[in-house]
Amino acid sequence: MTAPSPRFTESTQGRLRRLNLATSLPPVVIAAVALLYLDTHTWWHVFVLGPGVVAAVVAFERWTASDLARFALPCVVVAAPVWPLGVLVTGSPNAYWGICAVGSLALREVRRHRRLVMAGLFSYVAVVGTARLLVERDDIGDVLVRYVLIPTVLTVVVTVMTVVGERFYDLIRELEQTREREAELAVVRERVRFASDLHDIQGHTLHVVKLKIALAQRLLDRDSARAAKELKETYALVSDTIAQTKELAYAQRRLNLTAEIENAKNLFEAAGIRVRVTREAEVDARTSELLGQVLRETTTNILRHAQATQVQITLAESGITIVNDGVSGDAPPQLRGLSALRQRVADDGGELTVEQTDQRFLTAAAFPPARVDAAPTARKEDGR
Repeated sequence: MTAPSPRFTESTQGRLRRLNLATSLPPVVIAAVALLYLDTHTWWHVFVLGPGVVAAVVAFERWTASDLARFALPCVVVAAPVWPLGVLVTGSPNAYWGICAVGSLALREVRRHRRLVMAGLFSYVAVVGTARLLVERDDIGDVLVRYVLIPTVLTVVVTVMTVVGERFYDLIRELEQTREREAELAVVRERVRFASDLHDIQGHTLHVVKLKIALAQRLLDRDSARAAKELKETYALVSDTIAQTKELAYAQRRLNLTAEIENAKNLFEAAGIRVRVTREAEVDARTSELLGQVLRETTTNILRHAQATQVQITLAESGITIVNDGVSGDAPPQLRGLSALRQRVADDGGELTVEQTDQRFLTAAAFPPARVDAAPTARKEDGR
């Protein structure tokens, strides 16, 4: 038997309660009625033994509803006197059943000195049973067996089974809490993913728009046609970003690596940076999307942080490598976008490397061969 916890979800608590009531309550009620029938020898015995039976059934029903705390003490107060009355007045060897059931269930509500209270319950059953010797001394052995040994042993067994059931219930509670925590973590991870994608879209676009507007301002007086072209491209870029943001909101956004490579080339050339692209192989769609995100974030970082004059982009079967010569300072800058992407690449079985050596800054995303199912293509180079 397992009792649901108040901390469980309502549906889980309801299922456990219905399970306990359907499988355990009928046997408890049948046992109570049977014991009452066996020990009742005259009509008034019902009034002596009945309260113990009622207290046991009420305690069990409240236990399945996780509401025993309010009823534990009243049920104990009602059930406890039934055992001595059964021993001394009605001669009922089964009158202990009420305090046995109520006591074993009420132990769950004891927060301190539980072992001491448990020992007190066993001692109470044994000592009260021994009191039968005050009224029956003809067969001491029979009295000790029927009123002391059997009640005490069965009380111990019932208590142990209740404790085991409690441990089982604790395991169910932990599993339920683990499931809830996993669900919460999944929501957090999705929020982080959404924020990262939004950063990729908005951050990249804003820096490109800034660059194109600055270029258009420089060209406005000497090459108005080129300035107009740059402004037109800026308008188109903003429109495309709005569309991508909507796609992201509806989980429809997919990056195209080929388009990202072409876009990166155009941006670097617009900024006066020489770029060389080497395509050694093609990669699968899932890897392509992640590599496109890495390339987009790296492109934004180069335009924003580096003073690069040359960029080398290499697409291989295992991943992508972007190298630029725009190193400034001894330590690499703190690139939060790439830090977030590193975890996403790792979750997909790959590795994102960011290194600064001499006058070169390298960003590389690689996946193990087993992860990449790509057919090698002829090596192509496109340098401008």
